[in-house]
Amino acid sequence: MAERGQRGTPRYARYVALGDSQTEGIGDGDDLRGHRGWADRLADLLAAENPDLRYANLAVRGRLAGQVRAEQLGPALALRPDLVTVVAGANDVLRPGCDVAAVVADLDAMFAALTGAGATVATLTFPDVAKIAPLARRLAPRIDELNAYIRESAATHGVLVADSAPHPVTTDPRIWSADRLHASPLGHQRIAECAAHAIGLPGHEDWAAPLPPLPARGPVRRAAAEARWAGTFLGPWALRRLRGRSSGDGRTAKRPELVRVLP
Repeated sequence: MAERGQRGTPRYARYVALGDSQTEGIGDGDDLRGHRGWADRLADLLAAENPDLRYANLAVRGRLAGQVRAEQLGPALALRPDLVTVVAGANDVLRPGCDVAAVVADLDAMFAALTGAGATVATLTFPDVAKIAPLARRLAPRIDELNAYIRESAATHGVLVADSAPHPVTTDPRIWSADRLHASPLGHQRIAECAAHAIGLPGHEDWAAPLPPLPARGPVRRAAAEARWAGTFLGPWALRRLRGRSSGDGRTAKRPELVRVLP
């Protein structure tokens, strides 16, 4: 468990992030320069409270919840963290025939193991996909079901929930990168602030503040944008699924060991 600073603020010493591409940081940087992402940004906020913070990020893009459990839980426990974030399940619900209850069984097992080891654990809920990518609106009921299970499991295990789902800003197009699957740099910053607020860091209460209004787009421009997105991103993604390939094939964690967060 975290120590408390002079202001009563939690001071974590060992933070480990588990998850898939969002936690790896896709959408916030690139493969050449490296990916930052919300977990890295959260580590920066934590280091402002404790400059001795050590941080590891075990997330790998493309991983399903069961793979996160199988590949990342053991190494995370071995690092003896006092703070862990676990965010997984989005890749599962994108696949036909997804068993949401099975996804949450994996999340529940990770929550139980990590809290049982004495760590503070935090997780996120997912936004309304129909407002981000209208062509994917059929997935919205699965997302709602997954969020409900996450809240229930978190309550059972004493896991903190950064409940971003109900807030309109999470579906603002500026929060998302062009593929609409990964957050933009601004989106990753908002997620980091949402998580910071959930774990009790002060100064992030307004993480969900709305962005300035966007100019209205007519139906023709909206339809053209959907067609471009489907051709550029949805089609290649579906082709990888048909071929049984994943964006994370051959990849490993970008930060497998606890390392001090530098300014």
